[in-house]
Amino acid sequence: MDFDQPPVVGVEVDPGRAPRSGVWPMTIPAVAQLAREGLELPRGVTFLVGENGSGKSTLVEAVAAAYGLSPEGGSTGSRHRTRTSESPLAGALRLRRGLGAGRWGFFLRAETMHGWYTYLEESLADHPAGARRPDEPAFHEMSHGESFLSVLAHRFDGSGFYCLDEPEAALSFSSTLGLVAALDRVVDDGGQVLCATHSPVLAAMPGATILEVGPWGLRRTTWEDLELVQHWRRYLDEPGRYLRHLRDD
Repeated sequence: MDFDQPPVVGVEVDPGRAPRSGVWPMTIPAVAQLAREGLELPRGVTFLVGENGSGKSTLVEAVAAAYGLSPEGGSTGSRHRTRTSESPLAGALRLRRGLGAGRWGFFLRAETMHGWYTYLEESLADHPAGARRPDEPAFHEMSHGESFLSVLAHRFDGSGFYCLDEPEAALSFSSTLGLVAALDRVVDDGGQVLCATHSPVLAAMPGATILEVGPWGLRRTTWEDLELVQHWRRYLDEPGRYLRHLRDD
Protein backbone atom coordinates (compact mmCIF):
# COMPACT_ATOMS: atom_id res chain seq x y z
CA MET A 1 0.00 0.00 0.00
CA ASP A 2 1.28 3.46 -0.99
CA PHE A 3 1.53 5.67 2.10
CA ASP A 4 3.18 8.52 0.16
CA GLN A 5 0.23 10.04 -1.65
CA PRO A 6 -0.71 13.66 -2.44
CA PRO A 7 -3.19 15.41 -0.12
CA VAL A 8 -6.11 14.87 -2.51
CA VAL A 9 -6.18 11.75 -4.69
CA GLY A 10 -9.62 12.28 -6.19
CA VAL A 11 -12.86 14.27 -6.08
CA GLU A 12 -16.39 12.83 -6.30
CA VAL A 13 -19.92 14.20 -6.04
CA ASP A 14 -22.24 12.54 -3.52
CA PRO A 15 -25.49 11.93 -5.47
CA GLY A 16 -27.54 12.32 -2.30
CA ARG A 17 -26.20 15.81 -1.64
CA ALA A 18 -25.74 17.09 -5.19
CA PRO A 19 -27.71 20.13 -6.40
CA ARG A 20 -30.67 19.19 -8.58
CA SER A 21 -30.03 18.38 -12.23
CA GLY A 22 -30.90 21.32 -14.44
CA VAL A 23 -30.09 23.83 -11.69
CA TRP A 24 -26.84 25.81 -11.51
CA PRO A 25 -24.08 24.76 -11.03
CA MET A 26 -25.09 21.34 -12.40
CA THR A 27 -25.87 23.07 -15.71
CA ILE A 28 -22.13 23.73 -16.18
CA PRO A 29 -20.75 20.91 -18.38
CA ALA A 30 -17.57 20.55 -16.31
CA VAL A 31 -19.55 20.20 -13.09
CA ALA A 32 -21.96 17.71 -14.68
CA GLN A 33 -18.97 15.64 -15.85
CA LEU A 34 -17.47 15.73 -12.37
CA ALA A 35 -20.77 14.40 -11.00
CA ARG A 36 -20.81 11.57 -13.52
CA GLU A 37 -17.18 10.52 -13.56
CA GLY A 38 -15.36 12.08 -10.62
CA LEU A 39 -11.92 13.61 -11.04
CA GLU A 40 -8.52 12.12 -10.29
CA LEU A 41 -5.93 14.62 -9.08
CA PRO A 42 -2.29 13.67 -9.73
CA ARG A 43 0.76 14.80 -7.85
CA GLY A 44 2.21 18.18 -8.66
CA VAL A 45 0.33 20.95 -10.43
CA THR A 46 -3.02 20.67 -12.23
CA PHE A 47 -4.22 23.66 -14.26
CA LEU A 48 -7.85 24.22 -15.20
CA VAL A 49 -7.86 26.43 -18.29
CA GLY A 50 -10.96 27.85 -19.97
CA GLU A 51 -13.06 30.87 -20.83
CA ASN A 52 -15.08 32.94 -18.37
CA GLY A 53 -18.14 30.98 -17.30
CA SER A 54 -16.65 27.60 -18.16
CA GLY A 55 -16.71 26.49 -14.52
CA LYS A 56 -13.01 26.36 -13.69
CA SER A 57 -13.26 28.78 -10.76
CA THR A 58 -16.44 27.08 -9.52
CA LEU A 59 -14.55 23.78 -9.37
CA VAL A 60 -11.48 25.18 -7.63
CA GLU A 61 -13.61 27.06 -5.09
CA ALA A 62 -15.68 23.96 -4.29
CA VAL A 63 -12.64 21.69 -3.90
CA ALA A 64 -10.93 24.26 -1.67
CA ALA A 65 -14.02 24.56 0.56
CA ALA A 66 -14.46 20.78 0.71
CA TYR A 67 -10.82 20.55 1.85
CA GLY A 68 -11.63 22.89 4.73
CA LEU A 69 -10.42 26.21 3.33
CA SER A 70 -12.44 29.42 3.39
CA PRO A 71 -14.12 30.07 0.00
CA GLU A 72 -12.78 33.63 0.25
CA GLY A 73 -9.18 32.53 0.59
CA GLY A 74 -6.58 31.96 3.26
CA SER A 75 -4.84 29.11 5.00
CA THR A 76 -6.14 26.14 6.92
CA GLY A 77 -7.77 27.57 10.02
CA SER A 78 -8.68 30.92 8.48
CA ARG A 79 -12.36 31.78 8.82
CA HIS A 80 -12.40 35.01 6.86
CA ARG A 81 -15.90 35.57 5.46
CA THR A 82 -17.70 38.65 4.16
CA ARG A 83 -20.60 37.80 1.87
CA THR A 84 -21.59 34.24 0.92
CA SER A 85 -21.51 33.91 -2.86
CA GLU A 86 -20.12 30.44 -3.50
CA SER A 87 -22.07 27.64 -5.14
CA PRO A 88 -23.56 24.75 -3.11
CA LEU A 89 -21.24 22.31 -4.88
CA ALA A 90 -18.71 22.12 -2.04
CA GLY A 91 -21.29 20.56 0.28
CA ALA A 92 -21.78 17.71 -2.17
CA LEU A 93 -18.12 16.89 -2.74
CA ARG A 94 -16.28 13.92 -1.28
CA LEU A 95 -12.50 14.16 -1.32
CA ARG A 96 -10.40 11.01 -1.35
CA ARG A 97 -7.51 11.98 0.87
CA GLY A 98 -4.01 10.71 0.29
CA LEU A 99 -2.62 8.20 2.76
CA GLY A 100 0.07 9.77 4.89
CA ALA A 101 -0.59 13.28 3.57
CA GLY A 102 -0.83 16.30 5.84
CA ARG A 103 -3.85 18.62 6.20
CA TRP A 104 -2.21 22.00 5.61
CA GLY A 105 -3.54 24.06 2.71
CA PHE A 106 -4.00 27.53 1.29
CA PHE A 107 -6.52 29.07 -1.11
CA LEU A 108 -5.25 32.10 -3.01
CA ARG A 109 -8.20 33.82 -4.64
CA ALA A 110 -7.36 36.99 -6.58
CA GLU A 111 -10.66 38.80 -6.09
CA THR A 112 -10.87 38.42 -2.31
CA MET A 113 -7.25 38.62 -1.11
CA HIS A 114 -7.52 42.22 0.11
CA GLY A 115 -10.27 41.13 2.48
CA TRP A 116 -8.00 38.36 3.76
CA TYR A 117 -5.22 40.90 4.39
CA THR A 118 -7.65 42.88 6.57
CA TYR A 119 -8.61 39.69 8.40
CA LEU A 120 -4.95 39.10 9.22
CA GLU A 121 -4.51 42.61 10.60
CA GLU A 122 -7.63 42.38 12.75
CA SER A 123 -6.78 38.93 14.14
CA LEU A 124 -3.05 39.51 14.71
CA ALA A 125 -3.48 40.42 18.38
CA ASP A 126 -4.95 37.03 19.26
CA HIS A 127 -2.79 34.94 16.90
CA PRO A 128 -5.48 32.37 16.04
CA ALA A 129 -4.76 29.62 13.53
CA GLY A 130 -4.36 31.21 10.14
CA ALA A 131 -3.57 34.70 11.44
CA ARG A 132 -0.62 36.78 10.28
CA ARG A 133 2.74 35.30 11.14
CA PRO A 134 5.38 37.37 12.96
CA ASP A 135 7.78 37.28 9.98
CA GLU A 136 5.19 38.39 7.43
CA PRO A 137 5.00 41.94 6.03
CA ALA A 138 1.91 44.13 6.17
CA PHE A 139 0.35 43.02 2.89
CA HIS A 140 -1.93 46.08 2.64
CA GLU A 141 1.16 48.30 2.43
CA MET A 142 2.38 46.54 -0.72
CA SER A 143 1.25 46.71 -4.32
CA HIS A 144 -1.27 44.11 -5.49
CA GLY A 145 1.37 42.07 -7.32
CA GLU A 146 4.00 42.42 -4.59
CA SER A 147 1.56 41.23 -1.93
CA PHE A 148 0.70 38.15 -4.00
CA LEU A 149 4.35 37.22 -4.41
CA SER A 150 4.93 37.78 -0.70
CA VAL A 151 2.00 35.47 0.16
CA LEU A 152 3.57 32.83 -2.07
CA ALA A 153 6.89 33.22 -0.30
CA HIS A 154 5.44 33.01 3.22
CA ARG A 155 2.41 30.71 2.92
CA PHE A 156 3.22 28.27 0.14
CA ASP A 157 5.53 26.02 2.07
CA GLY A 158 5.59 22.33 2.81
CA SER A 159 3.67 19.39 1.43
CA GLY A 160 0.18 20.85 1.61
CA PHE A 161 -2.71 21.34 -0.80
CA TYR A 162 -2.74 24.70 -2.57
CA CYS A 163 -5.67 26.08 -4.56
CA LEU A 164 -5.34 29.19 -6.73
CA ASP A 165 -8.05 31.04 -8.63
CA GLU A 166 -6.68 33.17 -11.48
CA PRO A 167 -3.57 34.32 -9.55
CA GLU A 168 -2.13 35.94 -12.68
CA ALA A 169 -4.75 38.73 -12.38
CA ALA A 170 -2.38 40.71 -10.14
CA LEU A 171 0.89 39.78 -11.82
CA SER A 172 3.05 41.15 -14.61
CA PHE A 173 4.77 38.87 -17.11
CA SER A 174 7.95 38.63 -15.04
CA SER A 175 5.98 38.17 -11.81
CA THR A 176 4.02 35.33 -13.43
CA LEU A 177 7.33 33.64 -14.10
CA GLY A 178 8.07 34.13 -10.41
CA LEU A 179 4.81 32.34 -9.64
CA VAL A 180 5.91 29.42 -11.83
CA ALA A 181 9.14 29.25 -9.81
CA ALA A 182 7.15 29.33 -6.55
CA LEU A 183 4.90 26.48 -7.69
CA ASP A 184 7.96 24.50 -8.76
CA ARG A 185 9.33 24.93 -5.22
CA VAL A 186 6.00 23.73 -3.79
CA VAL A 187 6.16 20.59 -5.94
CA ASP A 188 9.76 19.93 -4.87
CA ASP A 189 8.56 20.11 -1.25
CA GLY A 190 5.87 17.49 -1.93
CA GLY A 191 2.95 19.91 -2.28
CA GLN A 192 -0.03 19.57 -4.60
CA VAL A 193 -1.59 22.45 -6.56
CA LEU A 194 -4.98 22.97 -8.24
CA CYS A 195 -5.12 26.23 -10.19
CA ALA A 196 -7.68 27.94 -12.43
CA THR A 197 -5.99 30.25 -14.94
CA HIS A 198 -6.28 32.26 -18.15
CA SER A 199 -2.51 32.64 -18.45
CA PRO A 200 -0.63 30.84 -21.25
CA VAL A 201 2.57 31.73 -19.39
CA LEU A 202 1.47 29.98 -16.23
CA ALA A 203 -0.02 27.00 -18.06
CA ALA A 204 3.34 26.38 -19.76
CA MET A 205 4.88 25.21 -16.48
CA PRO A 206 6.91 22.05 -17.21
CA GLY A 207 5.43 18.84 -15.85
CA ALA A 208 2.00 20.28 -15.10
CA THR A 209 -1.27 18.48 -15.89
CA ILE A 210 -3.61 20.61 -18.02
CA LEU A 211 -7.38 20.17 -18.08
CA GLU A 212 -9.18 22.33 -20.65
CA VAL A 213 -12.63 23.40 -19.44
CA GLY A 214 -15.42 24.28 -21.87
CA PRO A 215 -18.74 23.24 -23.42
CA TRP A 216 -17.37 19.69 -23.66
CA GLY A 217 -16.73 19.55 -19.90
CA LEU A 218 -13.18 18.62 -18.86
CA ARG A 219 -10.55 17.21 -21.17
CA ARG A 220 -6.87 16.56 -20.64
CA THR A 221 -4.69 18.30 -23.19
CA THR A 222 -1.24 19.75 -23.85
CA TRP A 223 -0.13 23.36 -23.72
CA GLU A 224 0.36 23.47 -27.48
CA ASP A 225 -3.21 22.28 -28.11
CA LEU A 226 -4.94 24.72 -25.77
CA GLU A 227 -7.39 27.02 -27.55
CA LEU A 228 -6.06 29.80 -25.30
CA VAL A 229 -2.51 29.34 -26.60
CA GLN A 230 -3.62 29.18 -30.22
CA HIS A 231 -5.62 32.42 -29.86
CA TRP A 232 -2.71 34.23 -28.22
CA ARG A 233 -0.30 33.08 -30.91
CA ARG A 234 -2.57 34.31 -33.70
CA TYR A 235 -3.24 37.59 -31.90
CA LEU A 236 0.43 38.36 -31.30
CA ASP A 237 1.28 37.49 -34.91
CA GLU A 238 -1.47 39.74 -36.31
CA PRO A 239 -3.44 41.76 -33.72
CA GLY A 240 -5.30 43.69 -36.41
CA ARG A 241 -6.98 40.48 -37.47
CA TYR A 242 -8.81 40.44 -34.14
CA LEU A 243 -9.13 44.16 -33.44
CA ARG A 244 -10.80 45.09 -36.71
CA HIS A 245 -13.86 43.11 -35.62
CA LEU A 246 -14.25 45.42 -32.60
CA ARG A 247 -14.79 48.54 -34.67
CA ASP A 248 -18.23 49.89 -35.33
CA ASP A 249 -19.38 49.75 -38.94
